[in-house]
Amino acid sequence: MNSLSKRLQKGFTIVELLIVIVVIGILAALVITTYNGIQQKGRNTERTTDLKAVQGQLEAYYAQNGRYPANTDLGTTSATNVTFIQANMKGLDKEALRDPKGTAADYSLVNGTTATANKYAYEATADAGATCDNTTNDCTKYTLTAKPEGTGPDIVYNSLN
Repeated sequence: MNSLSKRLQKGFTIVELLIVIVVIGILAALVITTYNGIQQKGRNTERTTDLKAVQGQLEAYYAQNGRYPANTDLGTTSATNVTFIQANMKGLDKEALRDPKGTAADYSLVNGTTATANKYAYEATADAGATCDNTTNDCTKYTLTAKPEGTGPDIVYNSLN
């Protein structure tokens, strides 16, 4: 009779259930960590693609006008940037001015060569690093900068001229 009652008790012990729960927890932690790394890498790739697209349009602008846009043309306000690219850089999507983790509908850029988190930077200068405004001094160089997620140096693109 004793052996019959042992055969009728089916199920898992608490130790077996705990082992399964721990293994599932470890696997879930590995998946989440890997997923976050893949997402980060994808956003960094998008940053590089955005800056390359902007660089291409800036070079086309230079070919047509003999100078690059001043910081006031392509600068700190979304409205100015959208108006400027619609009029002068027709091949550029305004989303290329927005960092993948940036605020929606914020197409403004930081003036300078140091990007902040979630925002691109643009700095136009005259020869020898002097300030330019395309009135008294033409902008002959520029620097585009993005801050990547994780470790690593800033993503930087300079004028080709």
